[in-house]
Amino acid sequence: MAERAVEPAASGQIATIVENLGRVIHAPDETLRLIVLCLVAEGHAIIEDFPGVGKTMLAKALARSLDCAFSRLQFTPDLLPSDVTGVNVFNQQQNEFEFRPGPVFANLLLVDEVNRASPKTQAALLECMEERQVSVDGVTYPLQPPFMVLATQNPIEYEGTYPLPEAQLDRFTMRLSLGYPPLAEEARMLDEQTREPPLDSLPAVAGAADVLGLVEAARGVFVEESLGRYVVALLRQTRGDSRVYLGASPRAGIALLRVAKARALAEGREFVAPDDVKDVAVPVLAHRLILAPEARSAALGAEELVADALAHTPVPV
Repeated sequence: MAERAVEPAASGQIATIVENLGRVIHAPDETLRLIVLCLVAEGHAIIEDFPGVGKTMLAKALARSLDCAFSRLQFTPDLLPSDVTGVNVFNQQQNEFEFRPGPVFANLLLVDEVNRASPKTQAALLECMEERQVSVDGVTYPLQPPFMVLATQNPIEYEGTYPLPEAQLDRFTMRLSLGYPPLAEEARMLDEQTREPPLDSLPAVAGAADVLGLVEAARGVFVEESLGRYVVALLRQTRGDSRVYLGASPRAGIALLRVAKARALAEGREFVAPDDVKDVAVPVLAHRLILAPEARSAALGAEELVADALAHTPVPV
């Protein structure tokens, strides 16, 4: 099939957002692009990394780049579900209850240290992520699109935390890490942040309507039947691996295909290619796998097992 750049405006817009993020966040361009692709795929991302590498800054930079409503939640053990969703308050003048929306009513929600809240509060966030709505006292309130949750998690501090259950991790489209920047980049970052923080003057390069346009364009990207079967074969490869206790679910396949379509759009193509699936498979699938004891004892990571599944799955031609 010959490539046709039918969406040059869309691919250029995605590249502009990624470039804008790079003015603030000193991370690999591919990592920044994955965050934008997750947004275009209508997904949610969890950023797991060490303290101080810019996880919160990334969420703020994305919100400013998009000129969208931004909200932040610091998860703590005493946080209640109503602190996330909102609560009904009695209005004495009107003599009736009125709903006061919580922080979740935003286009981009940053959830800092998502594993520090109780499972009950995590479940309240789960409905917002999956159903894109909030239910309070039997009344349902829709969340306005675009809606994306960017959650952060510290991989080295587990005291006083409630690890996310597999079912909730499965709701996150991808898991990413920023890592430490190279020496020269880190030195430049120190200079920027102690003189004129670039986030303070970061311009908006797109709006909510632009994001919705990108979402709609990504939905229209063509997926050949053989590509759909390739994704299913890849999922089944993870399920049949004896080193994996629980493989990737059908929901994982849906997420993988949606992100692959977003990547094809970013490349200016109207169809998904095998490379689109390969390039996003690790961040989309790795956090969904539960490893068998023999894999953990062999010090194997989920990322390695996804890469192995890719290597053993025939690619359609």
